[in-house]
Amino acid sequence: MNTYMILFNYTEQGIRTVREAGGRLDGLKRTLEELGGNVQSFYLTMGPYDTVAVVTLPDDATMAKLALSLGAVGNVRTLTMRAFPEPEYRAILASL
Repeated sequence: MNTYMILFNYTEQGIRTVREAGGRLDGLKRTLEELGGNVQSFYLTMGPYDTVAVVTLPDDATMAKLALSLGAVGNVRTLTMRAFPEPEYRAILASL
């Protein structure tokens, strides 16, 4: 499983309906499970991004599918980063 950090910003549409955001988070969790992944952690943040999720998914193509489907709904814009947990980080360092 690959780990990804997704940084979210509400769109104008998303902030107008922010009271429904909890249900949208529940929907994200269901979608991730359907795609073979899960939400490891989720945060409301202060600063340049509104929320952050750390998720796992089987591969980059599945992550791209998720990001495109989230953007298509119109409530959020995302920035996604592939994240390497410490064991993977150490394996990469050992291979240098």
